Amino acid sequence: MEIVNAVADDVVAVHGLIEELAHTTGLAGKFSGTVDAYLKYGFGPSPLFESLVAKMDGEIIGVALYFYTFSSWRGEPGVYLQDLVVTESARGLSIGEQLMRRLASTAKERGVTHLRLAVDRDNLGAGRFYERCGLSKTEADHIYEIDGERFARMGGDE
Repeated sequence: MEIVNAVADDVVAVHGLIEELAHTTGLAGKFSGTVDAYLKYGFGPSPLFESLVAKMDGEIIGVALYFYTFSSWRGEPGVYLQDLVVTESARGLSIGEQLMRRLASTAKERGVTHLRLAVDRDNLGAGRFYERCGLSKTEADHIYEIDGERFARMGGDE
């Protein structure tokens, strides 16, 4: 098993794993990401996210999709783990933990001091996994969001 930076040729597999996560967590109705969007925003001239992929015998069996952030309060850079997915057949082999360790190592090389992520409230298994990996749940923050037409209006589109 090897963990490497994802390249454009990996985008179909990366997209497929994240779509699998949406189905597994019962959130398929909320998933609208496309392969083209992943190519544009992750592998285009100004990528907005990066990915690590775990490969076994040349097949992608896991992905960590992330982007860098900056904490104005800490005055330090961070990394946000957007998605961590391992194929069902490879679960229990510590692939997810290895992806997180590689992400932490890669991020530390860039001066990053912390990692954040969000877990769907109903995904108790993921919460337990992240706690086993040493992450702690914070009650201090609430997530707010705006999207669609309301976001367009906020941005000045009438």
